[in-house]
Amino acid sequence: MAPALRLTKRKDASPWPRMSSTFWTVILLTSLLIIYCGQLAAGTCEIVMLDRDSSQPRRTIARQTARCACKKGQIAGTTRAMPACVDASIVRTKQWCEMVPCLEDEGCDLLINKSGWTCTQPGGRVKTTTEVRYA
Repeated sequence: MAPALRLTKRKDASPWPRMSSTFWTVILLTSLLIIYCGQLAAGTCEIVMLDRDSSQPRRTIARQTARCACKKGQIAGTTRAMPACVDASIVRTKQWCEMVPCLEDEGCDLLINKSGWTCTQPGGRVKTTTEVRYA
């Protein structure tokens, strides 16, 4: 005959610390909030760094870094002077004005070497943007 299993309760051993269900609920919700807040929705961008240099007269150099979560076939670009996900073929072919990078009242022109574009305001002010690639 097989020996019977004996279940004994030891007073010095506990498999899990005794915590209330409210404690575990708060821990779970906090971890989910941390995970969710670190993610961008698909097809959106956010500016993470903006630097302006006005050391030269009549000229301001602005550098902007954006973080994007683009959908398949899209890449980070600029639409209406804000970071946005655009069709990857626009960047590949360097047809920058197709992503509508300028504001509504501005005209868009490609630079001669296709390294960027200019946005010309009605008053004649010109903003030049050039492509920056990171390795």
